[in-house]
Amino acid sequence: MPETRPKELVRREQRGAVALVTIDHPPVNVLSAAVLNDLSERLSEVEGEPAARVVVLQGAAPKAFAAGANIREMAPMGPAEAHVHGGRGQAVTTQIEALPLPVIAAVHGSCLGGGTEIALACDFIVASDDAVFGQPEINLGVMPGWGGTQRLPGRIGAARAREWIYLGHPIPASRAFEQGLVHEVVPRAELDAAAFRLATQLSGKSALGLAAAKYAISRAVHPALAQGLSFELSMWQQLFGTPDQRAGMAAFLEKKAWTPVDRSEWSRASEGFPWGPTRERGRRASDPEAKGKN
Repeated sequence: MPETRPKELVRREQRGAVALVTIDHPPVNVLSAAVLNDLSERLSEVEGEPAARVVVLQGAAPKAFAAGANIREMAPMGPAEAHVHGGRGQAVTTQIEALPLPVIAAVHGSCLGGGTEIALACDFIVASDDAVFGQPEINLGVMPGWGGTQRLPGRIGAARAREWIYLGHPIPASRAFEQGLVHEVVPRAELDAAAFRLATQLSGKSALGLAAAKYAISRAVHPALAQGLSFELSMWQQLFGTPDQRAGMAAFLEKKAWTPVDRSEWSRASEGFPWGPTRERGRRASDPEAKGKN
């Protein structure tokens, strides 16, 4: 019998100068480890394709560009496993941002959590009027860990990024456009045409000039991105195994409400974080005034 090839979770096709990369993991394009690995492979293939001058990244699921990370996959993780998985997500978003080609995210439907973080790494976001963005990780007892805390403030400002990340509310495409995240909002039926219209304009420009401009702008917006991503990953991984992370993700999977824990164990829970007791002890040990007060 002929060998059956596993279904590609991310597909790639070349349409003239445009490389079309499609996440195809129904029903809502959940970003599992396997999807992230496939996406990374397709992006590497695009970079090595001489005919490619622009990339359009889209989702095949009818209701979602990418509904976020795989919570069932993440729920049992501890800090070590979270570090590996978070590093995988950060590597893909960094790969998109470092690709020496313009990348256009054509977003429809749900684009939440990791989906928003992937879109943030793209040069342009063209959205349908039914698209919904958001960083709802706080509702699961964690925070964005694939670059959201680093890239979102640069796109919409720190005050609005705090609103997105602290409150975890869904943000409709119209509001994301008003805040400067989205380049254009169009009816759902016109999304593909709008994305390819922009891609066609870009494909007529100097490929070297675009690549150089992309790198220069990234350097201007995020001069210390690598350090910021490393700090974000450190914060993110430490949240795994905490009571809020365990309860929040379990409640999500069981479709139940949950109440975050109080601060009665704050000192113990904060161990290892920048505001935690270890840091305070170190500060006092090096502070002559603090020593004199003891």
